[in-house]
Order: sequence, then C-alpha cells, then structure tokens
Amino acid sequence: MKGILVQFRRSRHRIKEKHYLFDFGLQNRAEAQKMKGKEIEWKSPAGKVIKGKISDAHGNKGLVRAIFEKGLPGQAITDEVEIK
Repeated sequence: MKGILVQFRRSRHRIKEKHYLFDFGLQNRAEAQKMKGKEIEWKSPAGKVIKGKISDAHGNKGLVRAIFEKGLPGQAITDEVEIK
C-alpha cells in the first residue's frame, strides 16, 4: 500500500524531526488506527531506504503519524512511501 508524506509533526514553535504525517487514502480515524504498528519505508532518489513505524492515527480524517529511525529530508514532503 502506498501513501503520501503530508507534513512534519509540528506545533507552533517546534518541529519534531523524526515524526511525520501520512495520507494513505483512509476515510476516518477507525481505519487509521488499524494501521498502527506497521512498518513503513521511504526510498531516496539515490536508492537509500529509511525505515519507520506507524505509531497512531492523527485527527479524524484518516491521517496517520509515523516515527522514523532517522529524520527525512525536507524534499521528501509529497513523496510516496510504502507499507511493508
């Protein structure tokens, strides 16, 4: 299943460098919570793979929150990711 990196998880004054929000086309929070615990991968244009894990749902419209082992570059926003 493929999804899109939407944004960093952030607050008014701080960006959490390893936390990201993803859209997999889910309709509501209940569907998003079923994805909890799944592995996720982002592939760079150079072929490097950075892995993360879906931690929880974010909001009520089907977005999920994932935590990566390393931070992703800013150019990764709107790139595709894949669930393994």
